[in-house]
Amino acid sequence: MRAIRAIGRPALRGVRGVGAVALFALRGLTALRPIPARALAVQLVQIGWLSLPVVGLTALFTGAALALQIHSGGARFQASDVVPAIVAIGMVRELGPVLGGLMVAARVASSIAAEIGTMRVTEQIDALVTLSTDPMRWLVTPRLWAAILSVPALVAVGDIIGIMGGWLVGTGSLGFTSARYIADSWAYLETWDVLSGLIKGAFFGFIVALSGCWFGMRCARGAAGVGRATTSAVVAAAIGILAANFALTGLFFR
Repeated sequence: MRAIRAIGRPALRGVRGVGAVALFALRGLTALRPIPARALAVQLVQIGWLSLPVVGLTALFTGAALALQIHSGGARFQASDVVPAIVAIGMVRELGPVLGGLMVAARVASSIAAEIGTMRVTEQIDALVTLSTDPMRWLVTPRLWAAILSVPALVAVGDIIGIMGGWLVGTGSLGFTSARYIADSWAYLETWDVLSGLIKGAFFGFIVALSGCWFGMRCARGAAGVGRATTSAVVAAAIGILAANFALTGLFFR
């Protein structure tokens, strides 16, 4: 019985934790009446617009490096002509959503956890409850929906910039003409390739915002508690993105 209890306690804690996160997410997504439009607009700027530089630079250098790697590896099999197609497909299906989600996680999950955690430590959230204001509707819901709406847009822009990075390298040092590179990139892309990446972006944005809000709302007292909440949010968001990417890839391209 001692061995069974040693296994059962962590299992029960894990199930309770999953259930608590699921209920937290459901409440955050549905607390929309009335819609806090101003708070949503602020979070769209904070999560979407201000994340554009880091996502764009990441996509640019990733696309350029991917073109170099594919050209170098393909030359071994006389297949270096497939650089435009593979760069385009790799960016829109996999690298654009995943790297964009990870960059947003590094920037946004930590920011959300630190902001809400500081409000928890300084008892601002308790003050909202005292004033009969729902903290979920004003703190969690705008961030969740802003991330769900803005990260797919960031992924779309990152895809374009990543393909442009491959185009710069292809036309600048790999011997492709501009017209040929663009034609080959466009010819092998399908609508579902692009849509699957945008759907992944919506899931990744939800994971990022949920991680930041969850750990921020459960932040322990003191500066150390805020630090732990911030670190935990980033780690959980990154692992969640990678796990969700595997599951969604298997679902979309089985």
